[in-house]
Amino acid sequence: MPDTRFFKRAGPFSLGQLADLSGAVLSEQSDPSVEIQDVSPLASAKSGDICFLDNKKYAPQLQSCKGSACILEASAVAKAPPNLALVLTSAPYMTYAKIAAAFYPDTETTPFIAPTAVIDESSLIGEGCHIGHGVVIGPKASIGDGCVIEPNVVIGAAVTIGRKTRIGANASLGYCDIGARVHLYPGVRIGQRGFGFAMDASGHKKVPQLGRVIIGDDVEVGANTTIDRGAGPDTVIGDGVMIDNLVQIGHNVQIGTGCVIVAQTGIAGSSTLEHHVALGGQSGIGGHITIGAGAQIGAQSGVMRDVASGQRMLGSPATTVRQFFRRLAFIERLTKTKGA
Repeated sequence: MPDTRFFKRAGPFSLGQLADLSGAVLSEQSDPSVEIQDVSPLASAKSGDICFLDNKKYAPQLQSCKGSACILEASAVAKAPPNLALVLTSAPYMTYAKIAAAFYPDTETTPFIAPTAVIDESSLIGEGCHIGHGVVIGPKASIGDGCVIEPNVVIGAAVTIGRKTRIGANASLGYCDIGARVHLYPGVRIGQRGFGFAMDASGHKKVPQLGRVIIGDDVEVGANTTIDRGAGPDTVIGDGVMIDNLVQIGHNVQIGTGCVIVAQTGIAGSSTLEHHVALGGQSGIGGHITIGAGAQIGAQSGVMRDVASGQRMLGSPATTVRQFFRRLAFIERLTKTKGA
């Protein structure tokens, strides 16, 4: 059960209410009037809890589940104990996310401007904002309605931030325009100068970085991630992109709608991710590369050439998943001791 010191629980809800708000359906034997008190993992669910099954690996836990209800696919119904109410859906994890959000909605923040905040008089602050202690907002910056700016954030001159955006503690933003309902986690760095310089034996010369960072609506950027401003073209992050912690995005990178980028990934300058690309943890994307729509790059892969739409890649240098495992099997055969 979530710790109520940190998470405020709503509810209870009837099972029928939860099915309606999530777009799922109840199995025939499930009573829609059953009262659900909380969400819980499958293994630790107790009476009054709703849990979910989204991975076949955990199917054995379903047999001994002590919860009141479980969210699962129709194909798993036969494995459920007879006393368990069932919420049927083709996407159990998404359904769980909607139900969990009903029990634990985002907390409403009270409008507030800390007396220790330093806000330039030429900046524009929207209605209902919460601005924490130690925040610095530069000249001609524009903050939309209902934004939350946590302590010690620095927002540079002329930066624009859309409505209901949340900026975590100690983040810094410059040379950027941020959309609505964006969540930047603590320590994020947006708009630093890109890693651009002309190399020469007598000394390297920095190239002015004259672009911006443009971030669309409904984007999340994880803690301590850095997104460099463009060198001339802008660095662009499309709507609905989800970026994990400790990601580095270089100058001029273009990231399309709905991409997912997992922790410790690095994307070199001037590369393009078309829409709904997924990058696994610690993957590396070389410069001036295009990754096609819907492509998936496995963890620790090193991508050094363009990737076609829908392609699944693995390894370093990255190759197709099928080719990667063929090579792996071949190497294992070569190294296997005869007679072992």
